[in-house]
Amino acid sequence: MRSHVQLVSLIIGACMLSSAVPRAQACNPDGNVQFVCGLLDPEDLVPVPDSTSIVVAGMRAPGKIYLVNTTNRASTVVFPSATAKQRPDTKTYNTCPGPLTSFEQFRPHGLSLRPGKGKLHTLYVVHHGSRESVEVFELDARNNTLTWIGCAVAPDSVGLNSVVALPEGGFAVTNFMRRGDPTVRDVLISGGNTGELWEWQPRTGWKMVPGSEASGPNGLEISKDGKWFYVGVWGSESVIRRSRGERPVKQDAVRVGFHVDNIRWAPDGSLLAAGQAGPAQAVLVGCLGPNKQCSQVTTTVARIDPNILKAQELVRYPSNNEFIFGTAAIQIGKELWVGGVGGSGRIARFAIP
Repeated sequence: MRSHVQLVSLIIGACMLSSAVPRAQACNPDGNVQFVCGLLDPEDLVPVPDSTSIVVAGMRAPGKIYLVNTTNRASTVVFPSATAKQRPDTKTYNTCPGPLTSFEQFRPHGLSLRPGKGKLHTLYVVHHGSRESVEVFELDARNNTLTWIGCAVAPDSVGLNSVVALPEGGFAVTNFMRRGDPTVRDVLISGGNTGELWEWQPRTGWKMVPGSEASGPNGLEISKDGKWFYVGVWGSESVIRRSRGERPVKQDAVRVGFHVDNIRWAPDGSLLAAGQAGPAQAVLVGCLGPNKQCSQVTTTVARIDPNILKAQELVRYPSNNEFIFGTAAIQIGKELWVGGVGGSGRIARFAIP
């Protein structure tokens, strides 16, 4: 394990980041749509409890984890950063090979935050790059710093996407598409099953959730009592409610009419599902290709009642040069903040209808 001093030196040398200084970004609105700019593909967003900040996963390599102030829209890079620390928890994460040492291909993806006491929270970050893993940090919301405490390296075939903290400890993830399978994207486009849910606990490690196979399981949330998973399924354009810890398993779904990327709890207890409406081929190949051919694709957000599985569309925003397509939505006051990928580098802000 490297010392704190060694880690700081490595981060400074590798990334040349004096990035703990907030910077406000000026963005021109698109009609009624406002933006927060200067972010590297903000794929996922999660609010910090009792704070005006949100955590943002900037996915484009070399990626970054940001804190964004929702009041003045200033952003701060908190990892990799000279302010980041490490305090390995080798008891809880005893199979973790150690802290990250290379950031050129660092690609943070899904986020989950476990609220703690005294503004000390646990942040789980899906990571692609030098290893496929969930990286675990302590977030100190008093001074906006991250401390790396451990990791769980994914099983060989698992392509991580979303992560959610489990009430009893540990976390669950979605395997969006099996790694190492050259046919899996075609299977996804055709609506076939490409992955499933997995759970990780300190004592038992990784376990696949039996019977959870789906066509591109993507976004993931869990009820407060831990008895229900809510899964955004990209290929079937639906959100699944699936019981946890009981037999037989109960499962229901609601179709939303778009490829569901991430799902997040809203303050009123509903779920916000965000994703892309349009042909699967257009999203996976056209929008993400070098020419950004996205004319058939729109960013879409729906509110879902988790009890009766009824969906109400809130946002439908055509792809454009400023915002390729959305991936995650959270509610900030009377606005929906929608992160996205594809190279536009911004969060879109929509008034809640």
